[in-house]
Amino acid sequence: MAAKRRTAASPDPRTDCSREGLRKAVLDNLFYATGHAQENAARGDWYTAVAYTVRDRMLKAWVQGIERIAADGDVRCVAYLSAEFLIGPQLGANMLALGITEPMREALASLGQDLDAIVFHEPEPGLGNGGLGRLAACFMDSLATLGVPAIGYGIRYEFGMFRQAIEDGAQVELADKWLRRPFPWELPRGGQQYEVRLGGKTHMETAPDGTLRVQWTPAKTVTACAHDIPVVGHGGTHCNLLRLWRAEAVEAFDFSTFNAGEYFSSVHDKIFSETITKVLYPNDDPYQGKQLRLGQQYLFVSASLQDMLHIHHSLGKPLETFHTTFAIQLNDTHPAVAVAELMRLLVDVHGMDWDTAWSVTTQTFAYTNHTLLPEALEKWPLPLFAEVLPRHLEIVYEINRRFLESVTAAHPEDPDLARRLSLIDETSPRFVRMAHLATVGSKAVNGVAALHSELLKRDVLGDLAAFFPEKFTNVTNGVTPRRWLALCNPALAACISNRIGTRWQDHFEEEIIRLEEFADDPDFQAQWQAAKLTNKQRLTHLAKTILRVELDPAALFDVQVKRIHEYKRQHLNVLRVIALYNRLRRNPGMDFVPRAVIFGGKAAPAYYLAKQIILLVNRVAEVVNTDPAVAGRLRVAFVPNFNVRSGQVIYPAADLSQQISLAGKEASGTGNMKFGINGAVTIGTLDGANVEMRACVGEENFFLFGLTTDEVQAVQRAGYSPAAHLEGNPELAEALDQIRSGVFSRGDAGCFRPLVDNLLHRDEYLVLADFASYMDCQDRAARTYADPAAWTRMSILNVARLGMFSSDRSIREYCRNIWNVPVE
Repeated sequence: MAAKRRTAASPDPRTDCSREGLRKAVLDNLFYATGHAQENAARGDWYTAVAYTVRDRMLKAWVQGIERIAADGDVRCVAYLSAEFLIGPQLGANMLALGITEPMREALASLGQDLDAIVFHEPEPGLGNGGLGRLAACFMDSLATLGVPAIGYGIRYEFGMFRQAIEDGAQVELADKWLRRPFPWELPRGGQQYEVRLGGKTHMETAPDGTLRVQWTPAKTVTACAHDIPVVGHGGTHCNLLRLWRAEAVEAFDFSTFNAGEYFSSVHDKIFSETITKVLYPNDDPYQGKQLRLGQQYLFVSASLQDMLHIHHSLGKPLETFHTTFAIQLNDTHPAVAVAELMRLLVDVHGMDWDTAWSVTTQTFAYTNHTLLPEALEKWPLPLFAEVLPRHLEIVYEINRRFLESVTAAHPEDPDLARRLSLIDETSPRFVRMAHLATVGSKAVNGVAALHSELLKRDVLGDLAAFFPEKFTNVTNGVTPRRWLALCNPALAACISNRIGTRWQDHFEEEIIRLEEFADDPDFQAQWQAAKLTNKQRLTHLAKTILRVELDPAALFDVQVKRIHEYKRQHLNVLRVIALYNRLRRNPGMDFVPRAVIFGGKAAPAYYLAKQIILLVNRVAEVVNTDPAVAGRLRVAFVPNFNVRSGQVIYPAADLSQQISLAGKEASGTGNMKFGINGAVTIGTLDGANVEMRACVGEENFFLFGLTTDEVQAVQRAGYSPAAHLEGNPELAEALDQIRSGVFSRGDAGCFRPLVDNLLHRDEYLVLADFASYMDCQDRAARTYADPAAWTRMSILNVARLGMFSSDRSIREYCRNIWNVPVE
């Protein structure tokens, strides 16, 4: 009997998005992808089957996107180079983009399965750690949604930075083995492999045409292998590519060495090579860690540029026009070595003359700076750089020589300017300044918030900005409203869509403002409050299940979740909690707005004071949460291993968003935006994007405290005395004395001595100076929360007026002002 043919009217089983089509596809993938029948399949098997079913429905747009990049010579492609892509769980986001969430929910229900439980089962990819990586993921989402051809290039880390556990109040770092099961969203690309050289020596040789060429003889050669992840835009019509590189040995196994009995030596190259992409941000305190981290950065940069040159060559375009094919964005200094690597590839490998190569390079790259902390501007010791990348150091020297000649010629009246602008920091032991390399080698340099960009031009890279004023610009960060509102907050999303429709999901800036007209509508306020309560109950369940902490959903949910760092001032928040606790102990019957103070975030493994802050939070929680005098009106919780998954629960539940960094230290922040578009009201300083957010929402809808940037600098110039702020502030003095005396360390008076001594004698981030202002502002917030209508109005207006903080707006600005790429 002849096989049945699918008629023209029959849906393609690989793309059918009806409930019945999805049901059949899930069962098909359950059997053929996992080898299980419905009766004996575990939760992980169901997840795999659903993921492959969704991926099937993405592949057509994915293949078309790749073909568009590889075949259309008139399209300029954005290449986003980032050491992190914190993409988060993919299943829910991809179903949302394709518009198949509800049909899939119904299909699984007919099979006795719960979609939410399956989504929750998905492991989180350990491809990023914080705001830098989350921003990169938001940008990839927006590029696809706006139909801009783009490739994100990064590293396929086998392990994330670490999985954070809390043991007896302290942070413990555990291996983040996120790849313990196959990752269904990636496709290994065996044909996309490039050799990457490390170490060795260089020498001059005469080419056949008589010219002198530098030859690099490496000590090691590693193969970079591509793994592709689709990034589908909202609506499912356009799909871009996230290409991640995994390191492999050129020869994984030395058979002759093994036969000689040297078993460990026979796999040495495999172990060395695979180590390069083993862990996100290996500890770079030891010299070997620095070697690994530089090698890691170079591997993904070199493979990515080789891949782009391969694509450019396949289009049949001359090498001199490479910059018309790709606009490359350097996401901070981690990929900055790309400037030297592109020069090496053009000059050494392809024989291009230096001046032409430099013209191509400087028209190709743009650089985003993400920090105002001088110590965070990446610098590599010259001996290390010479050992790992000897040819690149020669190229950096030549770039620097030519650059400093132009500096001296332009400003002979300032003989010290060349030293300040040099790509080489001459301070012993001498360093390569990667931010300087990125700036000199790029056509544009941008900060990520208006204040940050001004401080970047004035202070951090002031001399470079004065020399290259035309290069410096600003693109304020944004977040995708798809994941950070539509996906993570379905209750609020439904509330919004019922009033203004669903177009806000991909036209956030122009549509969400329409909510403003409902800010005083009692019915809408009631719906808004119901959505918030639903989200707070979800977080309450999480806290009870994981932390064994009872939270009251009616309490003010007061939240600070972000990387733990002194400049972000989680310890200011803890001092405030202790002061509130003391008020309740002294006067248990006082009028007090119940609060749930929630913390979350990781401290770098070698950052001792940050880990002390985590311990202090948990020890304060231990005391406060068990004191009958408090009677549950004040609760403290630390959510371990804060990531995208937990963020999707925490952001929608927050009433008050803590953005309390010292003014002039935070580049932008994106957590502030995620909280804001989910209806949280911000308490914060005039730092980073807080400045623009406050201007958008209105001063009356933002709780402002603390010194301004100029005031901070004036205090520091005058000679700051932290202990002076204890005089006249008994609450602050009492809190510090309690920490020092062991009240919050089970009687161990020495436990938090380093943290207290730092605050009393150094206090680099002016925690004590801002304490009184912070307490007053918190009291104002509590009084406002006691009026539900006033608070809800502020919450609605915060969402309605934060449209500009969509990453779609950020990408449009990059396209227009930096990349010269058409966008709708």
